[in-house]
Amino acid sequence: MPLAGAERTRFWRDRRFRNMECLSASFLTHEYAPHAHDTFSIGAIESGTQIATMKGVREETGAGDLYLIDPGVVHDGVPGGEGYRYRMIYPDTKLFVDILEDVTGKAFNATPSFPKELLSDPEMAAAFHAAHRVLESGAGALESEEGMFRVLVAIFQRYGSTIVTPVDTKERSAVGRARDYLTDNFDSDIGLDELAAVAGLSRAHLIRAFRREYHITPHAFLTDKRVREARKLLRDGKAPADVAIQCGFADQAHFTRHFKARTGVTPGQYRAR
Repeated sequence: MPLAGAERTRFWRDRRFRNMECLSASFLTHEYAPHAHDTFSIGAIESGTQIATMKGVREETGAGDLYLIDPGVVHDGVPGGEGYRYRMIYPDTKLFVDILEDVTGKAFNATPSFPKELLSDPEMAAAFHAAHRVLESGAGALESEEGMFRVLVAIFQRYGSTIVTPVDTKERSAVGRARDYLTDNFDSDIGLDELAAVAGLSRAHLIRAFRREYHITPHAFLTDKRVREARKLLRDGKAPADVAIQCGFADQAHFTRHFKARTGVTPGQYRAR
């Protein structure tokens, strides 16, 4: 289904859900760079199609399809055909667990997870869109909370599971050290030789093993980590120019380009909400 008009994004934080980030957007040409979130990414396509890669698998999604992406899962996204319109929410793990416990009345003593990130369920997608529109409309607290609580629990009951920790290996430990080093030193100018020494692997082996484990290169992971940290600082009201320097970007233009490629909005737009 063709989308008329220009690209449009509406980003906001919903105080009724502990400032959960919410997005409704129409994209005709915007391409998301590979990135991950510290939160869940839950949403659905309203119209059009998007092509996304997750865990090395490239899939096309359309109307009636759901996104159920765990924290830390790297993904990208480009318009398919003539673009797409979609709605997303980004609940953190604690909020998601609290909602599950509130609605079911039972303690949830595990970490929620979704084994499959992309799937088709027109009925559930329609329920999600309805709840999301209520949030966006600024309706009363009770109406908004009941609708989104119900749909999130229904999605988890149908498609959710709990996290199983993978078996460790020597190579996994090595790239894990590299990933932790990038995470701890994201604001520094880290070279490949330095990172390879931390991992105890050759430079070429490190790049191959890192991509195999995390579906992203070390440089792309570092850039994404910088953007995630920048989001926190912008939420605290810091100026984009200052955030760019604090997070290790070469300049504000460089920062803005990478930020929009991973969030769909500019640092200024993100900070204003």
